[in-house]
Amino acid sequence: MDIKSNILETIGNTPLIKLNKITRQFPATVVAKVDYFNPGNSIKDRMAVKMIEVAEKEGKLKPGGTIIECTSGNTGMGLALAACVKGYKCIFTTTDKQSKEKVDILKAVGAEVIVCPTNVEPDDPRSYYSVARRLAKEIPNSFHCNQYDNLANRLAHYETTGPEIWKQTDGKITHLVCTAGTGGTVTGTAMYLKEKNPNIKIWAIDVYGSLLTKYFRTGKVDMKEVHPYISEGFGEDFVPENYDMSVIDHFEQVTDRDGAIMARRLAKDEGLFCGYSAGSCLQGLMQIAANEPLKKDDLVVCIFHDHGSRYVAKIYNDQWMMERGFMDVKTFKDIINGRTGKQKLVTIEPNRTVAQAVELMRKYDIEHIPVINGSGPVGAISESGLFQKIFSNPDIKNATIETVMEPAYPIVDLNTPIEKLRTLINKDNGAVLSKDELGNYHIVTKYDVILALGS
Repeated sequence: MDIKSNILETIGNTPLIKLNKITRQFPATVVAKVDYFNPGNSIKDRMAVKMIEVAEKEGKLKPGGTIIECTSGNTGMGLALAACVKGYKCIFTTTDKQSKEKVDILKAVGAEVIVCPTNVEPDDPRSYYSVARRLAKEIPNSFHCNQYDNLANRLAHYETTGPEIWKQTDGKITHLVCTAGTGGTVTGTAMYLKEKNPNIKIWAIDVYGSLLTKYFRTGKVDMKEVHPYISEGFGEDFVPENYDMSVIDHFEQVTDRDGAIMARRLAKDEGLFCGYSAGSCLQGLMQIAANEPLKKDDLVVCIFHDHGSRYVAKIYNDQWMMERGFMDVKTFKDIINGRTGKQKLVTIEPNRTVAQAVELMRKYDIEHIPVINGSGPVGAISESGLFQKIFSNPDIKNATIETVMEPAYPIVDLNTPIEKLRTLINKDNGAVLSKDELGNYHIVTKYDVILALGS
């Protein structure tokens, strides 16, 4: 019988999957090493277990001890799985830019998670690096993994990721493309592959706001390169010791927007529901290949680190994408599709009272209510309009809506361009309506248009 002793024995041996649609412009074969097939849904499972095994061997981690680490989420998941099996406690520090899903998952597997501010220097006492170091000094029988400078990180990929790729491609790999963060994956995998064939090109993908690309090109740490970025899981504001830049041939930077959009394309076009770094990895390849064309016999391996489930509230959320200007808003339909919650339109009948309309506005925190009877919209009630009427006549609260309502909001097609909506919404008319295929009405307000145009 083929029965695993525990969950850790399922780590590794992840598949190579050919990309067919997004990369069809290339004469080369492009495949993805999809490491979300690991039990913790990321490539970090490999190095997490390796760091623990090395620490145990060296006597740095003893039975009943506490594992401490600063993590963007994935390394923590791998460490937490190992801790469950081996009987350790876990305390993780992370940053406030990481997705809520990552924090919740870590807590689900028994870890304590401390969220620290993102926009502080690495040596700031509040940074997630500093907090982890402090906890390791304060807590007895604890071990700070320090994935950035712990060479067991890259050793894991030298021993597993590199050999797997070499075997799966029958040694025919010509290019490796991988996002660069702690340096463990790209360096360890590259070290193995370069030993097998020094002609293999190693392309590291970075993000704007990280200093790694500048350091690779100049050998200098330039803090002027560092600024906040949204991309998760790669890029750094210092140079971890896991790096050996001599095995990397090129660094390419990708914008937050382009990485997010490409991740969504991977899900829709290739059926690969991956994390932020996978989109950035493939986008980086597209940028490099535009200047360094691939050949027919090339075999390109892109490492896709983690699963898209950890980014559902971010890059896979239309509203989140729109708010950051990552997704174009073109029509009425785009605006309503980008909303979270999909709350049913609040309406009121003309025979209801002004007081009831005010209560609805208060309850749902809205400014505009269409007045609808059996035949459809017949008028509208707005917060500003009611304010003027109630201010001049306080007793109007008991009046019926039909005696005070404003003209009905214009009804437009769902595909009406946002530029047209802008002309229809003005100081006298604060909203427009549209009806979907099921006959349900939807509303777009002045605020919606301003938000869409400003993103």
